[in-house]
Amino acid sequence: MSLSAILEATLSSAGQQAAEEQLRALSEQNFSHYLSLLCGELLNDGNNESVRFVAALLIKNSITAKEFTKKQELAARWMSVEPATRIGVKGAALQALASSVRSAYSGSTQIIQAIAEVELPLGAWPELIPTLLESVTKTDSVDVKRNSLQALGLVCEAVDPDVLVEQANPILTAVVSGARKEEPSPQVQEAALRALYNSLEFVKANFSNVEERNYIMTIVCASTTNPTPAVQAAAFECLVKIMSLYYDYMEAYIPTLIPMSINGLRSETEEIAIQAVEFWSTVCEVEADIIAENEEREQEEGLESPARRNLGMALKSANALIDALWFLMTKKEEDDDEDEWNISMAASTCLSLLATCSGNAVVQPILTFVQQNITSDDWRYKEASVMAFGSIMEGPDRDVLGPVIHQALPVLISLMKDHSLAVKDTTAWTLGRVSELLPSYIPEDAIQLFIASLLEGLSDKPRVASNCSWALMNLGEQLGVSEEEPSYLLSPYFETMVQACNAAADSATDPSFKAGCYEAMSSLVSNSAADCMDTVNRLSTMVLERLEHSVTVQNQLVSADDKRNHYEHQSNLCGLLAACIRRLHRNVFPIADRCMAALLTVMTSASRQSTVMEDAFLTVGGLTNALESEFARYMEAFTPLLFNALQNVDEYQMCQIAVGLVGDISRSLGPQILPYCNSLMGILMTDLQSQTLNKSVKPSILSSFGDIAMAIGAEFAPYMEMTTAILQQASHMSTAALVQDEEYGNQLREGILEAYIGVAQGVRGTDKVQLLAPAVPHIFEFGSVIASPDHYNTPEVAMGLVGLLGDLAESLPPGQFKSQFASRWIVDFIRSIRTDHSYTSDNRKVAKWAREVIRQQTAAQ
Repeated sequence: MSLSAILEATLSSAGQQAAEEQLRALSEQNFSHYLSLLCGELLNDGNNESVRFVAALLIKNSITAKEFTKKQELAARWMSVEPATRIGVKGAALQALASSVRSAYSGSTQIIQAIAEVELPLGAWPELIPTLLESVTKTDSVDVKRNSLQALGLVCEAVDPDVLVEQANPILTAVVSGARKEEPSPQVQEAALRALYNSLEFVKANFSNVEERNYIMTIVCASTTNPTPAVQAAAFECLVKIMSLYYDYMEAYIPTLIPMSINGLRSETEEIAIQAVEFWSTVCEVEADIIAENEEREQEEGLESPARRNLGMALKSANALIDALWFLMTKKEEDDDEDEWNISMAASTCLSLLATCSGNAVVQPILTFVQQNITSDDWRYKEASVMAFGSIMEGPDRDVLGPVIHQALPVLISLMKDHSLAVKDTTAWTLGRVSELLPSYIPEDAIQLFIASLLEGLSDKPRVASNCSWALMNLGEQLGVSEEEPSYLLSPYFETMVQACNAAADSATDPSFKAGCYEAMSSLVSNSAADCMDTVNRLSTMVLERLEHSVTVQNQLVSADDKRNHYEHQSNLCGLLAACIRRLHRNVFPIADRCMAALLTVMTSASRQSTVMEDAFLTVGGLTNALESEFARYMEAFTPLLFNALQNVDEYQMCQIAVGLVGDISRSLGPQILPYCNSLMGILMTDLQSQTLNKSVKPSILSSFGDIAMAIGAEFAPYMEMTTAILQQASHMSTAALVQDEEYGNQLREGILEAYIGVAQGVRGTDKVQLLAPAVPHIFEFGSVIASPDHYNTPEVAMGLVGLLGDLAESLPPGQFKSQFASRWIVDFIRSIRTDHSYTSDNRKVAKWAREVIRQQTAAQ
């Protein structure tokens, strides 16, 4: 069988497996020869389109992959191929750019992208960009221009902008030239604009030059009125990214951008209108961020002058925008797929963002539309009215929206019975928004009808019912009280709400809705008052019985769908049981043994493809906190599962939960955890050295050392030297990590500080306190780095250092480290926390305590 026949067979279900095996064998026998043969098939004009595209796809997939480890592996293999073969593959890909056959030129652009992503960062294939640019600027062939621009765009998309920045000028010249209105081919114009879109991140220097910026903006803005819709859409797409990257340069273009983009919103072509909506969504997002940044700066630093200027594009255009967006929100059909992004969804999202950055200015214009259309005979206008109202819940002042909600609720509740499914769906979503953002404005005399409408909606179509369960979950969270409260607003309806959610979950066939009902029950339980405890007790028993029953039927399941639904059901049950356990706390004792027995069985039989194990572990965490030292009786049965999860470095989320559970168990058991400490510390230290384990788990592991040390006190002595050595190494790593990933660097520091705090508290008042002494100089050195005035710390890191300094002062022998405690940086740092009102009063009290105990150290003789 010829290679072309084998390639064609990959497209047939009958011959696909055999053909793929033949190709795999060919690749493994001689990879270079395999690539050369595929190049021949790509360039063979006698092959049909599908064969040529499969050849290109196989070449690309031999060089790159989506998954990071596989991608690195394939890149290394490609670079190990002899230069002659690599040159041949590149030549074939570039040659195929001249083809007018879509499968050949499209496939070749993907090959070029894959090779460029590997080679350009290594300084290889330096002739690629000049070759593509020459093909764009020195040919009359529309095919070659278009295809070369597409390849250039894909290269710009895939390769790190820092690698391409030196070639920014020629790239920009070529793509802008292709986008000019003088270019006769719309296909070339579109490809040029797409390439410009992908090059925008590395042309910062060009945008900072006013003349070059003017030229680029003139070309792009002119393209928004091109007679070809695809070119217009590509131009608006460029403007979206330009606004995101270069907003601060846009003031001079506002007189052009505003009317031009409003006209785009009114385009009859959806691909143009949707990009115009995205343009305004980006404007609103940027301006909302600027407002938030400036407010934060004023609050933290007391500076009234803004750090960044808000051009106010959204506010200036609010009325025209609302008018256009409102109309676009009516562009929908009853049977629209709610999971498919469309112009109506884009418009409502944009309106939400407009409300966020323009505040009260949107309220009256929107209310005018709502009042005019909410009783319309046309369901589209009615639905758009409700959607518009729900979209402005966040942004305007609560006191402005509150009275409006008070007036609107009777109408909204009545619309839950509308004949239109879309109207009911959007109304339920809007009631959910009220529950989430402004629940205090639901009048007490309306709460019963409000809840009743949501409970009735649970038996409606899944899209309506899901929003109702979400609204009930929000009510539970937002109107909830502390467990000490004797009663609360939802008490009279609590049992009815739980029963309705439970019944809806039982009859639900949609997995998402079923999970939503369980989440609503969990929310209600977690935030309920004392007079709801009888219902919580009954619910916990019922959930436990269901979990026990689920284990007994597990072996009867045959189909993959049945098994998946079964494990999802167990996850839901575990989540709700955890909420009940947390709320019952010590009152869970009567059913604790049954709970743990059921959970052990579930964990033992859990599928690796499901989240049951994670949910069961979280439920065990709740039981640990409730039972405290009494949890010790389950440790012998549970530790094998815990150790396995901690060693499961490939599934880092499961490992993360298990590490968190080590902390819970340590705090609950105290000294009773000692028999398991050798195994725990060994596994945790191995995890820290693992190259496979996701780095996000490691700060939690460091923190868990502190939990163990606090639990076993002086018995932590055998682990002290190794632990402090690891913490010292981690502190150096955290400084480097801050440069690469600030969030992770701060998480690492937080974990280190928590570990040291646990160790200091654990050995306090024992004869093992001197084992901490060798690490103290490094701890002070680490603290001085964190406390440096030019160093940014999260509040958690800053307060962690305050707590550690105080704990060291209380734990170490008086006067032993007097000179270190008297360091100027400590005095200045503690004062900065005490006098900074962006910290809470409790934070400042902790700083005051730390100052006092440090003074005792410095005053010691």
